[in-house]
Amino acid sequence: MTQHGFDDEEDDVPEWMDRVQATVAGEVRRRRKERGWSAQDLADRCEQLGHPIPRNVIANMESGRRAGLPLVDVMVLAAALETYPVYLIFPVGYVDQTQELPFQHLVPTWDALRRFTGEEEVLAHDAGMVPDFEFHASLVRTALAALEEEEQARFTAKTATGRAQQEEAERRRTKYADQAVTAKYELRRLRAEIRDAGATPPDLPPALGDVDQTESSTASDPDQTPEERR
Repeated sequence: MTQHGFDDEEDDVPEWMDRVQATVAGEVRRRRKERGWSAQDLADRCEQLGHPIPRNVIANMESGRRAGLPLVDVMVLAAALETYPVYLIFPVGYVDQTQELPFQHLVPTWDALRRFTGEEEVLAHDAGMVPDFEFHASLVRTALAALEEEEQARFTAKTATGRAQQEEAERRRTKYADQAVTAKYELRRLRAEIRDAGATPPDLPPALGDVDQTESSTASDPDQTPEERR
C-alpha cells in the first residue's frame, strides 16, 4: 500500500477504513467457510443472538459492497462465529501486516493486536482500571489456592496417624492460613483504592465474602498488619 503524507488525508483515511473493513470481512468469510456455513446460516445465528444481520448485508460486506461496518455488528459476528471481536480486526496468522491508524506504516498484525488489547504498553496511554482488575484477579487466585491448601492440611492433621505427620500438616496449615490472610488483606486495600477512584471493584467469590464484610471493622486502622487483623 502506498503511504500518504498528512496532506493526503482525504485519500488516506478512506483507504485505511477500507483496509480495516476488508480485513474484518475477509476473516468473517474465512471463519464462515471453515464452519461450512452459508451467509444465511451466519445471518440466522446473528438473529438468534438478538441482533439480526440479514444475509444480503453479510454478502455485501464480504464482497466489499457494504459502505460501513458498525461495531455492534462486529461484536455479534464474532459471537456468532465463536471468536473474539479483536480477532476479526487483527486476524493473526492470516493477515501478516496491518495499518493501525491513518498515515501510519504497516506493522505486523501480532504487534498491532497486542497494542490494541493493552498487552503491550504504549507510552502515555492510560490503561484505566485494567491493571487494578488484573491484580485483583491474581490476588483472588492466590487467596483461593491458599484456602484450599489450608483446608487440605487441616484434614491431613486431623487424620494423621503419627505425631510427626500431624505436626507437619499443622505447619503447612499455618503457612497457607497466613498466605490467605495476607492475600485477603491486599484485596481489601485494593478494593478500597478502586472505590476511592470512583470505580466498582469486581465481584468476589463466596469463599472470599469476608473481605468486604470485615472492611468496616478495619477501616479505622488501614495500616494494621495481616497478623493483627487475624
